[in-house]
Amino acid sequence: MDLNRATILGRITRDPELRTTTTGQPVCTLSIATNKAWTDQNGVKQERAEFHNCVMWGKLADIAGQYLSKGRRVYVEGRLQTRDWTGQDGVKRYRTEIVCDNMIMLDGPKGSGGGAPAPADDFPGSANDDGSEEIKVEDIPF
Repeated sequence: MDLNRATILGRITRDPELRTTTTGQPVCTLSIATNKAWTDQNGVKQERAEFHNCVMWGKLADIAGQYLSKGRRVYVEGRLQTRDWTGQDGVKRYRTEIVCDNMIMLDGPKGSGGGAPAPADDFPGSANDDGSEEIKVEDIPF
């Protein structure tokens, strides 16, 4: 039996990039930083950041593109996938990404400020000023 599973919790390093494939499938790419802090043998505090490239597809991509932004904390689950291509200079390149199948937004909505609980009407499935709903709660995959 094999297992390919990645689980990370970190901060988004740049605004997510939402695109649509030629077949109309939404795809969102983003980068998440995770930090590790420790004290070395000399008693000096050390810190290191790892940066993870993430890809989301379908409704999850739409939600990420609409509600996530740089600096927000997010938890994602998915699988590791490496793709390769040949660059314009003829050199073969590789990129390992987390293909996400689950996401939990840990901070409040955009503009609510530093992780404070946000009003319920700012979350997916809540009514807009005109009474329409952008996304229904039952459509959210998490």
